[in-house]
Amino acid sequence: MISVVVADDEQLVRAGIRGVLETAEDIMVVAEAASGSEALRLVHRHQPDILLLDIHMPGGDGLAAAEMVCKHVPATAVAMLTTFTYDRYVQRALHSGAVGFLLKDMEPRALIDAVRAIAAGDAFLAPRVTRSLLTTFRDRDPRRGNRARARLAGLTDLERKVLRLLAQGLANAEIARSCRMSEGSVKAHVSRMLVKLDCGNRVQLAAIAYDAEDNY
Repeated sequence: MISVVVADDEQLVRAGIRGVLETAEDIMVVAEAASGSEALRLVHRHQPDILLLDIHMPGGDGLAAAEMVCKHVPATAVAMLTTFTYDRYVQRALHSGAVGFLLKDMEPRALIDAVRAIAAGDAFLAPRVTRSLLTTFRDRDPRRGNRARARLAGLTDLERKVLRLLAQGLANAEIARSCRMSEGSVKAHVSRMLVKLDCGNRVQLAAIAYDAEDNY
């Protein structure tokens, strides 16, 4: 069973998210929070698999709460839930350690699939967020691209291929099929890249890939 805490300052939004998620037999919303500080307390109390966290809330905004959860409760995966795709918010959330960026207007089935993907250890960016990131990185400072390419120099050819597919948003199973390897091998390659590139999660790996190449 995937345990989830939902944090949003609007009660109707929380109720809607709970209603969608609990249509899935393998997902359970264990608590709801109306502020960032309350979200922190509930995460410490319930130790959920996933925290769905709105960006703007009273009592400490979602981005600040995300940083605290990622630092102090690393077993809980943090996914930002918002109506915004503005790049500054996306990038700060990713750098804080969030592994997902979901939009409140996404389809119910897509929300359930995203929660399952995050629980399985994959990163998830809503398509509009991915397009926003791509636009940002295509217009990046060339020096950032040079630094990113230098960081990737120590990867093997196979690791580069896995990274390219990961940056395109493929899950481990899809990467495994594309590379004709087991999911376990994909996870091992991703784990090594996290160490080599000093990244905290898959989304940060994808960010480096976006920086390094225009065609990711």
